[in-house]
Amino acid sequence: MNTDPKQTHVLILSGGLSHERDVSLRSGNCVANILKDSGYQVSIGDVDTKLLETIARESPDVVWPLIHGAEGEDGSLQDLLELLGVAYVGTSADGCRLASRKSVAKSVLQKSWIPTQPFALLPHTLFRQLGARGILAAIERSLGFPLVVKPDDGGSALGVSVIDGPDQLPAAMVSCFAYSDYALLERAVTGREVAISVIDIDNQPQALPPVEIVADGPYDYDARYNTGRTEYFTPARLHEELANNVKELAVAVHQVLGLRHISRVDVMIDEDDRPWVIDINVAPGMTETSLFPQAVAKSVGNAIYGKIVEAALRDAQQVQQQREEAGRAARPEHD
Repeated sequence: MNTDPKQTHVLILSGGLSHERDVSLRSGNCVANILKDSGYQVSIGDVDTKLLETIARESPDVVWPLIHGAEGEDGSLQDLLELLGVAYVGTSADGCRLASRKSVAKSVLQKSWIPTQPFALLPHTLFRQLGARGILAAIERSLGFPLVVKPDDGGSALGVSVIDGPDQLPAAMVSCFAYSDYALLERAVTGREVAISVIDIDNQPQALPPVEIVADGPYDYDARYNTGRTEYFTPARLHEELANNVKELAVAVHQVLGLRHISRVDVMIDEDDRPWVIDINVAPGMTETSLFPQAVAKSVGNAIYGKIVEAALRDAQQVQQQREEAGRAARPEHD
């Protein structure tokens, strides 16, 4: 396996057609510059009609998908890369399928006794068929307020609303359905928001320092990617026991969902210092204001990006060896 940066070609995929295209392009440029500074051969491609042609022409040693949103995180792009036999950074297709749909991930976490708030998943079609009034009344009785309404897939807080009463619910549902056909509703947690990034480069997941997020108003798309509205504290202002608890929680989520190489777990800490998982990211943002790079800067340093590339190469080689061994075992023996 070649691990010499000067002889390792990394193709970064960014852009795509999701609502998070601009963020993805910024993430791709940031990672490309870091890897170039480390000596890697780097090119950038988009997820478009020329993608297969780009991969064939570039013949990369590793692909690093930085496509945010459904098609980049739901496992479909990862399935394609596996069909092509290309090594890639990040969680496998199976893990992506579990993590990208918030309702599925929450169900898996609940079965593993990982704390996440009660929720309901409601499709747009159900509202059209049954009418909104009765459904909204049931939501109020069962989940109560305050309530978070968000698309079941996607990210960057697009279509997310935090509401305090039933009069705000119809508008929140309309906003959510603009980004997804499924709305996830869960009890809101009042407290501090913390993001914990996990790196997994030697089959031993390691949580990076938690990043505390203090936004001027909602931590929405504008607050995430435009400077001035949000203040970050790295490491988060948590006492030692609580900091260790949220790091252990993030690693547990990473392992339970079968994530790989990098992930980010978003947590709300309530007034009793109880952490609740609110979101999981298999392709965390890599822009100048994103949370993963901030945690990296205060801990392991930018050399970790190269080690992630090396881990992807190593894992791809192991998978290929396993397939070859399985193929040999399945062939009948001849005298």
